[in-house]
This record gives sequence, C-alpha cells and structure tokens, in this order.
Amino acid sequence: MSRLSATWTQAARVIASRLPIFYSLDRLFEGRIITPLTQLATLIEQESDVLLARWRAELKELESARHLDMPTLNDHIPNLLVELSTALQSSSEDFVAEASIGTPPAHGVQRLFDGFEIEEVVAEYNILRICIHNMATEKNITLQGKPFIILNNVLDAAIGAAVKTYADERALEIHQKREEYLSFVAHDLRTPLNAIALATRVLELTVSNPGEQSRLKKLLHTLHRNTRHLSSLVDKILEENEHTETRLGIKLERRVLDLWPLVENLIQDLQPVAGPNRTELINDVPDEFEVYADAGLLQRIFQNLLANAIRYTPAGTVTISACRPIDRRSIECIIRDTGVGIAEERLDKIFDKFEGDTENESSAGLGLAIFKTFVEAHGGEIFIESKLGFGSVIRFTLPDKPL
Repeated sequence: MSRLSATWTQAARVIASRLPIFYSLDRLFEGRIITPLTQLATLIEQESDVLLARWRAELKELESARHLDMPTLNDHIPNLLVELSTALQSSSEDFVAEASIGTPPAHGVQRLFDGFEIEEVVAEYNILRICIHNMATEKNITLQGKPFIILNNVLDAAIGAAVKTYADERALEIHQKREEYLSFVAHDLRTPLNAIALATRVLELTVSNPGEQSRLKKLLHTLHRNTRHLSSLVDKILEENEHTETRLGIKLERRVLDLWPLVENLIQDLQPVAGPNRTELINDVPDEFEVYADAGLLQRIFQNLLANAIRYTPAGTVTISACRPIDRRSIECIIRDTGVGIAEERLDKIFDKFEGDTENESSAGLGLAIFKTFVEAHGGEIFIESKLGFGSVIRFTLPDKPL
C-alpha cells in the first residue's frame, strides 16, 4: 500500500468513527454519499425492533388497543417501515405516492375488525411519526428538508389509505345491517297481515248472523289491534331509513312489563291463524311475573315463536309458560309445542339466518334468527330442545329488573 493510500485509509477511519454507529467503513468505499435521507433510512432499517417496541408501548394507551396481542398490534407496521425506508433511499418525491399503497388499505379494514374508532386509526400513525422523530433526534439526525417531507408524505398517505378503507368497510357494514333489519321487519309484517286476512274472512261469514255479535266484537278488536301494530312497524321502518347512518346495533327502550297480559294479547291476536290450523294456544305464565325488556321487541320475539309453533303444530297445542331459574335474576320463558319437531342434525344451525325453515319456500328463514338477535340484545340466552315427531321446546331468558 502506498503512503498516500495509507493516509487516506487512516483519514476515512477517523471520519467513520465520528459518524453514527450504524454507518460502516465499507459504505464510504462504496462511493455512497452519507445524507440525512440515507441516515434516516438506515436508522429505520437497523433499529426497527426498538422503534416497534416504543410504538407498541405508546399505542397501548389507546382504549381499543389495550386488549390486542403483539402480532395484531404490529399488523402491517413492519412492512410500512420497509416502505418508508425504500422511499427515503429513493430520495424521489415521485416514489412517495406509491410507497405506502401496499399495506395501509388492509390495515384500515383490520382495525375496524379490531374495534378501533377512526380517530384511533389516525392516532396510531401519528404515534409512529413521533417515535421516528424522537429516535432520529437521539441519533443526531436532522429531520429537515427532504427527509421531513418524505417521512410526512408517506405517513399521511398511509393515514389516507387506511382511513378510506376503514370508512368504506364501515359504510358497507351499516348498509348490510340496514338490509338485514328491513328483512327482519318485512318478516314481522307477515304474521299480523295473515291474522287480519283470516279475521276479515271470518268476519264476512259471521256478520250476517245475529247470534254471532260477541264473536264479531272480538274479531273487530283483533283487526284494530293488528292494524295498529302494522302501523307502528311501518313507522319504525321510516324512522330507521332516516337514521341508517348511525344504526350499528339494536337500541333498547326497556321498562318493567307484566308478562301474562302481553302473552294473552298475542294469543288473542293469533287466534285467527291458530283456528284454521286447529292449534290450541295456552297461556300458562304466572300472573305475578315481570320482565325488564323493550316492549316492542319482546312482542316480536313471542310473535315469531308462536307463529312458527302454530305453523308446525296442526291439531296440537302450544303452551307458553315461564319460571324463575334458581339463584338467577332473570325469568325463563318457555314455548312448548306438540308439533312435528326438528331433526337433530339441524338443531345446531336452527338460529342461523336463512336456516330456520329450509322446507318452506315461502319463508325467508328469518324468524328464529330474529328471535336470537333480540334475546341476545337483552343480555339473554337461548336454548332449544326438539325431537322429530314429538315437538319442540324453546327457552329464553330475560332480566326481571334493571341490572
């Protein structure tokens, strides 16, 4: 080695010793120019584990992140750091628009699934921004000019992509819930409509008979009651259409209700349906039982269960009863029929949407799915027992007082 070469080597070693530790002598001899851009890119590459650990610690302060494990927390952030490093090394602002396309869109959907609010999705990227700034400061890397612009452009693009897919997926979820709810309501309309149609037909046959005045008054009362019920359902549909953008679940308006009168009124309303089927409806609910529930939803729960039981119990009996489970602050409601029963292989799926009645082409298969949804909205549980040819027993629990 010549004296000039030895002198240059010694000078290079002195320069390298004064640079941050993650720059090697080899890079100087590769002809690479050490700039804040390459410094920041190398920092992100070599200190990514430390950076992720700091980011996770800060992210755990967010309410929706506290229950998440490490893989779920990290999600796409390691890949985003690679994209960021690539953008910095390219030192081309034209590349920035493409640098963060890969992972943030899927991340936005994942965070919706994780239960994040949209503000928290934005916050986690800003937390990452702060962590990078802090680490760069510790390593004496100046975040000004191009490094500052590229860093912010990539993270801002990531925020935009993640928020867009989050918002799109949330809008789709709300739309699906709205469609499902309207399907539920349309299904609910069938039972009172059938009752009105049958009552009207009987009314036509009895109105000319003077000896049927008492029965005539009952039929008229049934018609009025079901008409009012239909009107309230229509009002509910209109209300839901006005507020679909905020509908993320079932809103309950609870109060203490006497259970026996509610069941008795429903039995009277369903007599025009039960009569032609020769199905006897029995109210065996204790007079003193009360439940803490939404009156409209509870009526729809019983209406769906009784309508299904009547349909599959020709010339049989459907008994509605209730009991108080031992050491529980609840009332268990029981609907027992002597109908055709349910095959054992279908019991596990009987409460799934579109699984309720696979043999009846006129049924949307929503009745028992509605029942399950409404009961769980009250914090209750559902059970079913059935044997083909021997009938079914459906039980569900409701709170008897405010918790």
